[in-house]
Amino acid sequence: MKHTDIKDIFTKKELIGTDVTVCGWVRTARDSKNVAFLALNDGTTLEHLQIVIDKNGSCALPEDAAKLGTSLKIIGTVVANENHGTPEVNAKEITVLGVCPPDYPLQKKFQKLETLREIPHIRVRTNTFNAVFRVRSVMAAAIHRFFQDRGFVYMHTPLITGSDCEGAGEMFKVTTIGYSDKYKSAEEYYADDFFGKKAGLSVSGQLEGEVAAMAFGKIYTFGPSFRAEKSNTLRHVAEFWHIEPEIAFCELPDLIEFAEEMIKYIIRDFMEKCPAELKFFEERFEKGLTEKLLNVVNNDFAVVDYTDAIEMLKKADVKFEYPVEWGCDLQSEHERYITEKIYNKPVFLINYPKDIKSFYMKQNPDGKTVAATDLLVPGVGEIIGGSEREADLTKLLNAMKEKGMSTDDYKDYLDLRKYGTVPHAGFGLGFERIIMYCTGMQNIRDVIFYPRTVGNIR
Repeated sequence: MKHTDIKDIFTKKELIGTDVTVCGWVRTARDSKNVAFLALNDGTTLEHLQIVIDKNGSCALPEDAAKLGTSLKIIGTVVANENHGTPEVNAKEITVLGVCPPDYPLQKKFQKLETLREIPHIRVRTNTFNAVFRVRSVMAAAIHRFFQDRGFVYMHTPLITGSDCEGAGEMFKVTTIGYSDKYKSAEEYYADDFFGKKAGLSVSGQLEGEVAAMAFGKIYTFGPSFRAEKSNTLRHVAEFWHIEPEIAFCELPDLIEFAEEMIKYIIRDFMEKCPAELKFFEERFEKGLTEKLLNVVNNDFAVVDYTDAIEMLKKADVKFEYPVEWGCDLQSEHERYITEKIYNKPVFLINYPKDIKSFYMKQNPDGKTVAATDLLVPGVGEIIGGSEREADLTKLLNAMKEKGMSTDDYKDYLDLRKYGTVPHAGFGLGFERIIMYCTGMQNIRDVIFYPRTVGNIR
């Protein structure tokens, strides 16, 4: 049906004094002897539009029209509120589109986020999730714009794969057979399956991304990844969205410079395009959010060697839950101490021990570390993980052998080092984590539409 977006009522001054048709859901309702007020929202803006019904006039308030959650179509005149000048609509005609019964789950003004997670199909109608998913949309567009403006080719890498990019074995299996006791071995089972071999959902598009980078030079992927990791932390879900650029003729310092540019671009764009949402999050979820984000975009990021970071942590006057020694995989408490207490800004940690990193990372001349980097940010910890990729076929094969990996599943990947290999690098950015950072939301389940976690899918 033809109607005007509520966002336009607030942004287009030329609509003052004109008749419009607006549609939306009732968020709040107030009634008195002579006048009734409805707050209407259609999802196009965080602001609610006040509908004024003069009960002594010709516009009647239909039965059920003032119930929370009910959807309405309203024809009326846009006027400026006499007290604060914001637009509102004097109703002339009200049509009920969909009645909302008393068991509507959002009757309470404030509900815990934990409670709302149990009704993901309804929680999107709240102010909080209106803001979260609007920001998510804006940030997704910014990411595409950033890469497209810099000549990157957008590649759609497969979601079903026959190789585990990380080599960690945390893949969801893809099969058409399901449970069966008629096979004597796994090999026999998979031979009879749809693909004729073991297959799973992709944990990363990196391996295929590197293939594309060897043809196009600069590519990026932006899509879902899947990790069968039985983790119930605030930062992990089984299905998440991943931004993964791969850049040919690129070494670690180039990659770090590019990643910093990207993060600053995304944050600036969010702050520019979502001022109302930023204000909302600052008031309700993280005091000082604006200052934190400005601290990121207005300062150079630090670059710190892993070995130096370990020494700083060992000297810190803090008792960490997890002890720190060279060769350990840093925990969130260590990452946050580095960014929040030592540097008070984002930090690129570089040159990690090769034993705790993936097989594909370029080995440094010292034989102990790899040219890897993680970007750590205050309040969250790691949001980017990347590296220069190992371009030397012999070193790559040795790394795979050390980790007990079969080379048969990686023939295409190994061919890249055989046919015209070049220095190249890339990283992965968890989309939900940058959203968390920019909004102050503390749980990753609250920045993704339908969170998939251990024991939870709907």
